[in-house]
Amino acid sequence: MNISINSIEQESWKDSIIHSLDGRIKLIITFLIVIYAVYSTDLFVLFLIEIYLIALVLISKISIKFYLKRILTILPFGGFIAIFQPFIKPGHILYTLPFGLTITAEGIDFGLLLIIRLVVCLSAVVLLSSVTPLDKIVNSLRKLGFPKEIAMILSMTIRYLFLFFDELKNINNAQKTRCFDIWNKKTSYLWRIRQIAYTVMMLFLKSFEKGEIVYFAMLGRGYTGEAVSFNQEAIFLKTNYFIMVITVIAIVSIELLHLNGYF
Repeated sequence: MNISINSIEQESWKDSIIHSLDGRIKLIITFLIVIYAVYSTDLFVLFLIEIYLIALVLISKISIKFYLKRILTILPFGGFIAIFQPFIKPGHILYTLPFGLTITAEGIDFGLLLIIRLVVCLSAVVLLSSVTPLDKIVNSLRKLGFPKEIAMILSMTIRYLFLFFDELKNINNAQKTRCFDIWNKKTSYLWRIRQIAYTVMMLFLKSFEKGEIVYFAMLGRGYTGEAVSFNQEAIFLKTNYFIMVITVIAIVSIELLHLNGYF
């Protein structure tokens, strides 16, 4: 599987109204949606926010398959927390399982709320990364006051993750040529664990060596610790304000309707 920056950013180079928005506006909209999703405790409100995000996805002409695939790939990393809620949250017991485990109604409700919150937050973040190249996200963070040193480290980290993945793949290919198979049950389990530990150590040493090479290369090009990058001044179009206002109106309207008991 060939993973690269180009394959990750293939959707961000399309042409649409959402793609043409200023990076700062897209970041602010994402922050607003994530904060409101974490704040809200009503499933129907979160459902409406998700519909709004799907509408933005359709407007931006992003591949639905690509969009859903990225969400489903990340979802298990946080979704497992919600799975345990019916068993650990006290409340009205619905079912009693062996070994003293119980399933509560409050736990099911809270677990479902966590899942929906996570889906909405992931949808917003995936939408942002799908319509904005990584370098523009970092530059937008700088324009919003994010420390430039941390922004530079973040940018380099994102880039070099793919390089380290290539290094890991090379190590794995070298192991396969020597007939090493981690899933081969005929070999000793402890021996396989030891080989995996060697692989991790080798990857760490390679990354440390690569970091030193990059640092000395930066010094050789006059780097003095000041993280300076070229930022092309973008024209702040009326579309930026329009989408921003629409998002704020949508969130405020949903909250007012919810507070007035319409749903």
